[in-house]
Amino acid sequence: MKLLHTSDLHLGRQFSGIPLDEDHAAVLDQIVEAVKANHVDVLIIAGDVFDRASPPKSAVRQFNGFLQRVRTETDAAVAMIAGNHDSGDRIDVSAITADRSRWLIRGAISADETPLLLTDEHGLVAISALPFAYEYAARECFESEAINTPEDVLRSQVEVARAKVPEGARWIIVAHAFVTGGSVSESERSLTRVGGIETVNSAVFEGAHYVALGHLHRPQSVGAQHVRYSGSPLAFGFDEADAQKSMSLVQLDAAGQVSVEVLPFTPIRRARVLRGKHAELLLADPSSDFVKAVLTDDTPVIDGMKRLRGAFPNVCELIYARDERPREKKPADGIAVAAAEPVEVVRNFLLEVGLEAISETEQEVVSASLSRLQLKEDAE
Repeated sequence: MKLLHTSDLHLGRQFSGIPLDEDHAAVLDQIVEAVKANHVDVLIIAGDVFDRASPPKSAVRQFNGFLQRVRTETDAAVAMIAGNHDSGDRIDVSAITADRSRWLIRGAISADETPLLLTDEHGLVAISALPFAYEYAARECFESEAINTPEDVLRSQVEVARAKVPEGARWIIVAHAFVTGGSVSESERSLTRVGGIETVNSAVFEGAHYVALGHLHRPQSVGAQHVRYSGSPLAFGFDEADAQKSMSLVQLDAAGQVSVEVLPFTPIRRARVLRGKHAELLLADPSSDFVKAVLTDDTPVIDGMKRLRGAFPNVCELIYARDERPREKKPADGIAVAAAEPVEVVRNFLLEVGLEAISETEQEVVSASLSRLQLKEDAE
């Protein structure tokens, strides 16, 4: 069975105030064409269809048109869930006219995790679509006050889903989560309301033959090859400058083993970081790409941004290279030394106060949290 896994469309989003409607139209068209060209059996959209719970009408119309094309131009089944940016109720509306025998669209969390059952020449395939939900909603849904973290939420969803998978069926899970060890980018929103540990151990998905994840915007497998993020189809920040965005074409064999082929997206505008003197950048080939200019000039350039827009109309940011230098800390003797790695500081502190060294899993949690704090600080 062939699966085309994508996620994090974020329809309605802007890049530094610049609308992305045309950019999204291009990638949605590429998804439809990939489904047709590769004779895909199941299209998976693992959450964050829209960028916010109340998206602009243009984004809703754009997505409805996309679903209509999938329905009329392909024979693919569809498995889709709400992500943390979505309104579950809005995603559920998309299921009203869906063919329930071929489409599984889940917006709101439910204790009834009935899978979509499909067959190929090797037998039965069960697809469980587990929409994102915060802890308070999961406590009410599963009538349990023991649900206190995103991992508790997902564990509860997986347990009830596992109970409904027919014996001998190959099992696919669609979920929206931050799996421990995943590589983050600056454009993801935290999955916790106020602090807390937002990461989920990949062991939660035990028994699944493929886990189609959404939330992290970089394509990657985490913990095992079959636990995978497709990543977002577009770059939403300059930390992903020149990153190759892609869909994941997944082949599921008779034994439930998977092979993954990366299908690259071709965006109409990329995120790029251009570095050099202002006069040199003005001589570069004009482009409509989203540009961050890093100037190596020794003195400030008058009207630097305005003049760059003549060649790069979508230049979004201008900074000077001298401001990018790593910060140093000075000890009492006044000699500059490199600051210790933050994770090392945490480790040394725990040892200093007499506690045990942090485990590998705890270190991954600390690293992920510190990465988010650094990204937020850099953005400010």
